[in-house]
Amino acid sequence: MEMKKRISLELRNRTPAEVAELVVDNCRSSDGEIEGLTDEFKELEFLSMVNVGLTSLAKLPTLPKLRKLELSDNNILGSLETLAEKCANLTYLNLSGNKIKELSTLEALQNLKNLKSLDLFNCEITTLEDYRESIFELLPQVTYLDGFDAEDNEAPDSEADDDDDDEDGEEGAGQLGDYEEEEEDEEGSEGGEVGLSYLMKEDIQDEEDDGDYVEEEEEEGEEEEADVRGEKRKRDAEDEGEDDDEDDD
Repeated sequence: MEMKKRISLELRNRTPAEVAELVVDNCRSSDGEIEGLTDEFKELEFLSMVNVGLTSLAKLPTLPKLRKLELSDNNILGSLETLAEKCANLTYLNLSGNKIKELSTLEALQNLKNLKSLDLFNCEITTLEDYRESIFELLPQVTYLDGFDAEDNEAPDSEADDDDDDEDGEEGAGQLGDYEEEEEDEEGSEGGEVGLSYLMKEDIQDEEDDGDYVEEEEEEGEEEEADVRGEKRKRDAEDEGEDDDEDDD
């Protein structure tokens, strides 16, 4: 796919001024030149043009906010002066896998005052004697060359940021867990109150049931006493009847 068409697709219904990151890797440039990229991309901070067949940066537009530029696996020989003119705030530049052979080619990067990291992997220049020492001397503003500083300390990468994000996520999860535990404690307290109320209600109900049972026993006792009194009166009446019969005789 041609670079111009690829850039048009990457806009995704946005205007160039709304784009902060643009990746057009593995498309095809026309005659080794940049095409489709204009000064309208004034908010662009990250640009990746890996393996697009570039031989020149002459048509690179002015990108005042560009911080990171990926140009690996192209055929760039020189003309790096354009970078200092058009991308003055560049902090990271990847020129790995290009045709850069001489230190003099990199002299143009001295004007990139904010450049901190430079990658030249698989460029012929890396085979020069004292290559690293020469680059750090030529470009004193550069802290990391091919991923390491002058003392061979590795450059920090996105993995460190990911670890920080993971820690933040764990803290957030811990806070969420504490919140859930508090909710569970509250629910447990409410459950305890409900359980206590239920037990009290059961005790009251048992007492009422006991009262009903006592009343039933009392009623049964009264009925038995009434039956006994009735039987006694009946016997007394029968005894009186027998006495009257004896008198008549």
